[in-house]
Amino acid sequence: MGEVKREAGLERRVGQTIAMRVTTLVAVVVLVVEARAAVVSVPQLTGNTVKTEDFQPQQIHIAVGETNSEMVVTWVTPDAANSSTVNYGGGGSPLKTAEGSATRFTDGGSEKRSFWVHRVTLPDLLPDTRYFYHCGSSDGWSEIFSFKTWKNGTDWPVSVAMYGDMGAVNAQSLARLQVETQAGKYHAVIHVGDFAYDMDSDNARVGDEFMREIQPIAAYVPYMTCPGNHEHMYNFSNYRGRFSMPRYRDTESLFFSWNMGPVHFIAINTEAYYFLQYGLKPLARQYDWLIEDLKEATKPEVRAERPWIILFGHRPMYCSNNDHDDCTRKNCLTRVGMPLIHLYPMETLLDQYGVDLAIWAHEHSYERLWPMYNYTVLNGSTEYPYTNPRGPVHFTTGSAGCSEIHDHFMPEQPYWSAVRSIDYGYTRLTAFNKTHVYWEQVSDDKGGEVIDSVWLIRDRHVAYSELRQDK
Repeated sequence: MGEVKREAGLERRVGQTIAMRVTTLVAVVVLVVEARAAVVSVPQLTGNTVKTEDFQPQQIHIAVGETNSEMVVTWVTPDAANSSTVNYGGGGSPLKTAEGSATRFTDGGSEKRSFWVHRVTLPDLLPDTRYFYHCGSSDGWSEIFSFKTWKNGTDWPVSVAMYGDMGAVNAQSLARLQVETQAGKYHAVIHVGDFAYDMDSDNARVGDEFMREIQPIAAYVPYMTCPGNHEHMYNFSNYRGRFSMPRYRDTESLFFSWNMGPVHFIAINTEAYYFLQYGLKPLARQYDWLIEDLKEATKPEVRAERPWIILFGHRPMYCSNNDHDDCTRKNCLTRVGMPLIHLYPMETLLDQYGVDLAIWAHEHSYERLWPMYNYTVLNGSTEYPYTNPRGPVHFTTGSAGCSEIHDHFMPEQPYWSAVRSIDYGYTRLTAFNKTHVYWEQVSDDKGGEVIDSVWLIRDRHVAYSELRQDK
């Protein structure tokens, strides 16, 4: 009798598993059938021959939208397709269709080469749900991709990969990141500036190649970005034209924020301090926006629910590399603001609003600092420096791999620098809950070995001045 019950239970479980797989398979098959049916609908040829590949979606990537229940799908076609469409389905719901728009992008290079950037927002997505999708038009469809939406609320662990300075050539960390993303290791990937080296090179063909290379990552998880110095050509046009971050219609993906579990993420454009040929207005506008964003994020009732604030931008405030970059100087622009007048200082905001982590790239290396403010180390304690630190914590992760190889360090390590490495690699960061964040640096040179790991623990998320008074 016991054997019969066990067999019956096994049959039920097998039946349930098969039913779930059949449901998923049906959704995928529907997409495949519709895609094939659409591809058969060849455009009418009138005079000039139309190449199918001119309408084939490529460089597909996604980003979270205005809210976490939206996902923005972005892709490129060489020529203008007859629509910008995404078919998608998940969570047992019927197949849906979302329509968007396409914008003609013209590169500023000598050829004035152009292509079409398509953007479609998928609205009203269910939380914690796997969606399958493809994009395109009756002129041509992409293959089928999938993504999983984030959970609702703040009581769930958030895991992201972070890195900067990845090129189309010598992208040492790319293969490992592709594998880890496909295995479901991350809820998002954050690229901290400097793409392709450079996106505008060869009349934007290098940018095309890079966007194709990251598709196995960026089509499956939100690929969140900020601009770096290598994007500056033609007023950052390739960056602004290719990415679709939250509020992109307003800020062209240059600065923005989003919420994810217990973390409020903020992306800034450090290049506004350096490329003043494009005017002072972008810097002033970003600074005013950042203050308002931090005010909202640090309201007592808001921070009690979502305490972690993580800011990222391309150029560091501090570094100990031997290349004489601005971050090696005490009057670094991103730290103290504009020369002489110190207008728009950023470090004071990190301290005033209790920003937990400031993450940078630009230097092709990894460097973790002790908690600090204005060149003063402010460890939580001698034994546990990252437990209730009295100043913001900075680290630089700019060694994903590019044609410019490594940036070496000064021979003598400064008192404020804790760990340094020039290995190619990237950072894995997890906010486990409202008090504990963990990150580790992965070395691609050492076959994926973790070469640094840290627990950041904060019981009170307040302005650092309050914590220093307690001491």
